[in-house]
Amino acid sequence: MNPITIAVDDLREQYLREMALVRQTYERTGDGTAAIRRRSAVVDRILIEMWRRAFSGNPGHNVSLLALGGYGRKDLFPYSDVDVLFAFADEKTEVQAREAVRAIIQGMWDIGLRASPCSRTLKEAGRFDPDNLEFTLATLDRRFLAGQFPLYQQLHQTILPGLILSEWNTIAQKLGEIARARHAKFGNTIFHLEPNLKDCPGGLRDYHLAVWFALLFHLKETREWPRQRGGVFQSARGDAEAAFDFLAAARCFLHFRHGRDDNSLDWQSQDEAAANSIGLETRGTADPAYWMRTYYRHARVIYRRAALLMENLPAPVSFYRQFRRRRTPIAGTDFVLDQGRIDILPGAQFSDTAAILRIFSLMATHGYTLSQAAEDRITDALPALAIHVPEGPYLWNSLREVLLGPHAAHSLRTMHALGVLEMLLPEFHGIDALVIRDSYHRYTVDEHTFLTIDNVHGLRQPAHDYEQRLAQLLPEIDRLDLFLLALLLHDTGKGRRTGEHTSQSVELADSFMARLDFDAEERETVLRLIKQHLEMSNSLRRDIFDLENVRGFSDKIGNPTLLKMLTLLTYADIKAVNPDALTPWKAENLWQLYMATANYMDRSVDEIRYHAAIDPTLLNRLRSMVPASQYDALGSFLEGLPQRYLQTRLPEHIRNHFQLATNLDNDPVQLDLRPQRQLFDLTVIARDRTRLFADVAGALAAWGMNIVKAGAFSNDAGVVVDSFQFTDIFRTLELNPSEKERFLEYLHDVVAQKIPVAQLLEARRHVNHSANIKLEVSTRLQFDSDSSSHSTLLQVVAQDVPGLLRQIALVLSSQACNIEVALIDTEGETAIDVFYLTSQGAKLGEETQQTLATNLTTSLDAMRAPAGA
Repeated sequence: MNPITIAVDDLREQYLREMALVRQTYERTGDGTAAIRRRSAVVDRILIEMWRRAFSGNPGHNVSLLALGGYGRKDLFPYSDVDVLFAFADEKTEVQAREAVRAIIQGMWDIGLRASPCSRTLKEAGRFDPDNLEFTLATLDRRFLAGQFPLYQQLHQTILPGLILSEWNTIAQKLGEIARARHAKFGNTIFHLEPNLKDCPGGLRDYHLAVWFALLFHLKETREWPRQRGGVFQSARGDAEAAFDFLAAARCFLHFRHGRDDNSLDWQSQDEAAANSIGLETRGTADPAYWMRTYYRHARVIYRRAALLMENLPAPVSFYRQFRRRRTPIAGTDFVLDQGRIDILPGAQFSDTAAILRIFSLMATHGYTLSQAAEDRITDALPALAIHVPEGPYLWNSLREVLLGPHAAHSLRTMHALGVLEMLLPEFHGIDALVIRDSYHRYTVDEHTFLTIDNVHGLRQPAHDYEQRLAQLLPEIDRLDLFLLALLLHDTGKGRRTGEHTSQSVELADSFMARLDFDAEERETVLRLIKQHLEMSNSLRRDIFDLENVRGFSDKIGNPTLLKMLTLLTYADIKAVNPDALTPWKAENLWQLYMATANYMDRSVDEIRYHAAIDPTLLNRLRSMVPASQYDALGSFLEGLPQRYLQTRLPEHIRNHFQLATNLDNDPVQLDLRPQRQLFDLTVIARDRTRLFADVAGALAAWGMNIVKAGAFSNDAGVVVDSFQFTDIFRTLELNPSEKERFLEYLHDVVAQKIPVAQLLEARRHVNHSANIKLEVSTRLQFDSDSSSHSTLLQVVAQDVPGLLRQIALVLSSQACNIEVALIDTEGETAIDVFYLTSQGAKLGEETQQTLATNLTTSLDAMRAPAGA
């Protein structure tokens, strides 16, 4: 068999010329859907001409060329692969046409097309391979391009329908399994800081998943292909189609921007897409947060459609289910319950809001879902329902039933997606898909709200130790309904974008409760909880063992009932920011603050302990752990150590620190490193010197450790006990146990001033700076000499960069400031650090504060510049 070669130079020039026109047209119009259709047409012409040249000498071969997958749908994105199928009548024909096929594939690559070819005889095409579902799915999106059309018709009309119908259950179930696995990979949520437009839930793959399911169901019901592929998946409001158009425009933008098949919508791409109003009806420049808000709205539509179609998949039939009554009427409504899904009776007409609210109450109580038909009918009926929106106690009773249900968040999400929640609660509209655009807040404000409610109900089945403790507070809340209403409304003020959102939320909540005829006491409970919903989070950024902090917080809250609700709200609120926001140590601090405040309110013995020098019980316990000959030395070690140190350490740890301190004459640096859940706890014991705290902070940063909490303590004898809790971001110590010894040796030498820390830290900062800062954080400083009786509080808000804590400590040291307590917190790329400072045993004077502010601002701003700049 003679090799076949075809000339493609002219076709390459034609392809490049026409693709340049496609890009120019896209950049002028912003129409991504038109761009992918045009590229499909361009490639069609190229392949048809290549086919003609390759088979010019053997036109009689019974072979066909088909477009598959995205190319078959005419959704050929600028740098997507070109999927094609060479179909042969039989194996003999395949052998005869092999050289021509090879020439076409080689020609595709020579032109610049990323060819993704496959070959099948008719017999092979009629066999189902469960390990290669991708091929079967690709054939759902097929088009005839060239060759023998009767061969294509045989595939289209007989072989492929027969294959799919015979293996329908297997194909549908496997398709569902693949989709669920993909969703799980992305956390089963559309909310990602840098989503993948193709693979993330709510992305283009989910759109095509919905189309495939709709096509499969149509084929099963009618035994034939739909006349028009798009006709099987059309939404009543056109929202799914609009979502596709937006995603198509955005994906085209990414392909052209990167010059490759890159579908990751990173931070910088979001900025550029917004600046060019990609996918928006209006041209010009848009705010990135607004642009991402539009993205999430479209992704929500697609994800919901795909999820509903997956729920229609038939479950395996059990013996028991054969005898179950499948459709149970829901009393007083035109809805029926069908195996956990609520459907609507054919021909039903309704304008009764009460029936709709009854359905959502059932969803909140039992976790039922709505069928696609039921959702569409409710959406269509909204204009009629809006005329008779209930208000007053009736609406509150209905909403109350939803809020109290264990599946309240699920029901509220459905109400929100269908427009029902905004109809009943217009104040909620402002936070629909509202984006807080930083690297800390993962979810939109509406989804964050639903998650807070979900987190509270989740305490009924606690998964962690700290949740078990918090769950004890849940039964003690007398008006759980009012508490959950406060959660639903607590962030509505963010939609106004002007002023402080808490006061705006209070105003909106007051308006809503006025319409529902709440009594004065109920309104006061909800409004006060919303007004103070950030107070506990703010107190957590202070020393929770400082009596002034506890007293100030207690005075603001005023009563134990509100304290319990605020504790649960703070837990639910922090946990709903992002999956990693509520760390075990932060949950522990929350509980400690609750206990300290509750004890203070009760005027218990806890208040006395803050003022006692050393708790006698603790002292006796410690003495029982050391020889009698060391009693005096133990007393000297404890003398002058603050209560915060004594109350946050187990007696065994204090004993160990004492024993380490007794060895300072042999080695001036003593280290104690212990794993603590997700953290490491490092204690450094040494004699006091300048820059000690700064050097340890720098050494940890140089090794890539992320400091989340730190404390600087010293006794009257000048022995320093500095503690650092940190996470090992790169899992260096976990994956390389031998590195622990080298790590401790390095720390030892830095503290002993044998080696400088600056060089290694600078190398780390150079590697990590990477101009990939998503959000620029300006340095903000705040001094407070009123909240503590013994210290001046300094809060530093700055860009979180390696070595930040060290740099702050160096500046503080240069001004002869002593760090009594350091509280380190990070929200995304924002560091929020609070230091309790003294100078010569007293609070800082105004002049010292001004000098510190100037020096810190200059020093920290310099750190933001790229290394070597």
